[in-house]
Amino acid sequence: MEFHPILWIYSIIQWVLDRILSPRPPSPKTTLGRPRIAVIGAGLTGVSSAAHCVGHGFDVTIFEAGDEESIGGIWSERTKFNTRVHSARQDTAGRWVINNDPSFGYFDGVLAAVGTCGDPKMPHMPNQEAFKGEIFHSSKLDGKTAAGKKVLIIGGGASAVEALEFVVHTDAASTSVLARSDKWIIPRNAFVDMLLALNIFGQETVFSWIPETLLKKLFYRDLEDLAPESEGLFTETPMVNSNIFHQIRDHKAEWLRGDIIGFTEDGIRFRKRAKGVPKGGPGREVEVKGDMVIMATGYQRPSLSFLPDDVFEEPYQPPNWYLQVFPPEHVSVCCNNCTYVNAIGTVGNYHIGIYTRLLLMFLVDPLARPREFWMKRWIDMTGYLKSKAPTVAFDFFTYSELIYWFVFCIAINPFRWKWAPFVFFGIGSALPKDIVHGESQIRNGLGMKKRHHE
Repeated sequence: MEFHPILWIYSIIQWVLDRILSPRPPSPKTTLGRPRIAVIGAGLTGVSSAAHCVGHGFDVTIFEAGDEESIGGIWSERTKFNTRVHSARQDTAGRWVINNDPSFGYFDGVLAAVGTCGDPKMPHMPNQEAFKGEIFHSSKLDGKTAAGKKVLIIGGGASAVEALEFVVHTDAASTSVLARSDKWIIPRNAFVDMLLALNIFGQETVFSWIPETLLKKLFYRDLEDLAPESEGLFTETPMVNSNIFHQIRDHKAEWLRGDIIGFTEDGIRFRKRAKGVPKGGPGREVEVKGDMVIMATGYQRPSLSFLPDDVFEEPYQPPNWYLQVFPPEHVSVCCNNCTYVNAIGTVGNYHIGIYTRLLLMFLVDPLARPREFWMKRWIDMTGYLKSKAPTVAFDFFTYSELIYWFVFCIAINPFRWKWAPFVFFGIGSALPKDIVHGESQIRNGLGMKKRHHE
């Protein structure tokens, strides 16, 4: 593997931060305290969120639709396997009950971690049965090889990245990407990604032409024709790949813009469109030959229909929620990595912990807990600030905008300031909880009623 100094330094920084900030798991005999959290989904986000909860002394139960092969180790003891969640509702005491079955226990909060990628989308195309070669979805490439084969990749979205990496590492003879539209492609470079993510406005601005022009001149160069003509860089998730242009320049790959007509025995019938011609527009029909077809056609989005019906009422339906993941009607629910649509960022792990610790703060501290009214006003404000964007406010964000959301959430309420080290870095959960206890005693002594969060 080629040595990348920036990636090596980044990995060292990640290792140091992990040693300093990662919560230490409690011993098996430790009695975990409330609040008790129901984590729905045992994927990377679910297990990571559960680890943050348990590491800070909060009890969790993970509900997983799959069997025990989905997860192993210590988490097996905390996971209800083969349990698909179809209902999460509160009883009269405000406790959450899963699948209307109290035998699972009662929970103070729900952390949905079903993700954004469910079952693979595998559309059937005209005359597909006639194709003599192999057809795979981009998620089913483990154990496969494209060595010496002419590979056709259908789709130019995020799933195509998986296919491109597979093709490059298995020495395919040639690659043709058949895309219905042009996509922004950015280099796999942490420094470049960080610079692009510094757009704190999270939308196209009068300065967006600067990074777009730099990408065209320094990265696309002679292949500038492949850059989108009408779609701005800050409108949808770009493809992150440094090899596709090298493959094209070495005549090992090609990027074709157009529409698929159907399969042939030896490949795909394709209508090539000129730059600027819309999808379905006129073009020249050609046969693109290949031995293997990879369907980079994406995934079905997992459903959040197990949540109460009121969280889907317009205009505050996902992703138009507080900080994008907290439905205003139920602050004790966090949909971590479930409502994401499009973004530009350098990392995908820090925010999982921050969102989880925000949920814990809301559950533990009545004075830090936001009211439904103010959660909706924040959503309205963000929508107004991004009202001129070509996308809906929460359909695209940058990582710096996400950090701004977090900082604003803590800074706007003085009772949350004591939680800042805990929320941002996982430091000092005991101190804020002690302060909360003291605040509760003072409020109770003054005869003030506790504010309920639902």
